[in-house]
Amino acid sequence: MGIAVPRMAVPILLWGMVMRIKAYAKINLALDITGRREDGYHLLDMVMHTISLCDILTLRQGGDGLSVTCGRTDVPCGEENTVYRAAEAFFREIGQRPNLSIEIEKRIPSQAGLAGGSADAAAALHALNRMYRAELPLETLCEIGLTVGADVPFCVWGGCARVQGIGERLERAPLLPGGWLVVCKPPVGVNTKEAYRLADAQGGSSASRHTAKVLEALSRGNLAEVGASLGNAFEDILQLPEVETIKAGMRGCGAQGACMTGSGSAVYGLFDREEPAVACKERLQGRYPETFVCWPVSVPMDFLE
Repeated sequence: MGIAVPRMAVPILLWGMVMRIKAYAKINLALDITGRREDGYHLLDMVMHTISLCDILTLRQGGDGLSVTCGRTDVPCGEENTVYRAAEAFFREIGQRPNLSIEIEKRIPSQAGLAGGSADAAAALHALNRMYRAELPLETLCEIGLTVGADVPFCVWGGCARVQGIGERLERAPLLPGGWLVVCKPPVGVNTKEAYRLADAQGGSSASRHTAKVLEALSRGNLAEVGASLGNAFEDILQLPEVETIKAGMRGCGAQGACMTGSGSAVYGLFDREEPAVACKERLQGRYPETFVCWPVSVPMDFLE
């Protein structure tokens, strides 16, 4: 696959046969559609950043086979589930029969552009790698992850990265210079396939190039400049009125910038202080219950004691 990645030190904390892990969501600071391959996959140029909003996975060794459960009825738990597929691929890679159950506690909204399913798959791969002492390098985890979903390699990496191609080309980028985020998911969801269909109807690639501007702003370490540079081709294409309403509300509360993430429909705002971020959350939460205050993080996941 040709991903140039460093080996990453991942903490190993084992509690007998049980492991709990946070799976962190991501946002897009920039998203450009640059073309489409002959096989139908779209080519992207993006800047992604991990944030503290997370799901929690509990892995338990024992029994025979693999099972995935989730308390949310809208989350499939069989072979359609990203965690299930990632675990299956992991066990194939190490040549071992699975003897594991995984429980997913969902906190990341679905159909939001926050990569909740991909983050869960990536966290599962990290946890399995340590639980079964496989010592697979990060590059191999990314390769396994790409078979599950295009966002999984970045979620395996975490932090901040420029992501190109169909998600397989990763390059480290400077982290956000501190600050707080408000993430707001309106009731309307966005189907990713439909978003790409609309992009194709408008020519298949975005006219503007947001990624270069965001990378330049990150290199200078100025949160206000990053906020002014945010951009998302899907936001430009979809033009969802509710997204514009939420962005205006965030800017009215003092956000340095606001943008839709992924193919939507979640919107985030960047704040330089916690107080206005909390005030913004409280203002939006009456109308949009799935509103959260969080912050940038530099790792893909964390183990829980």
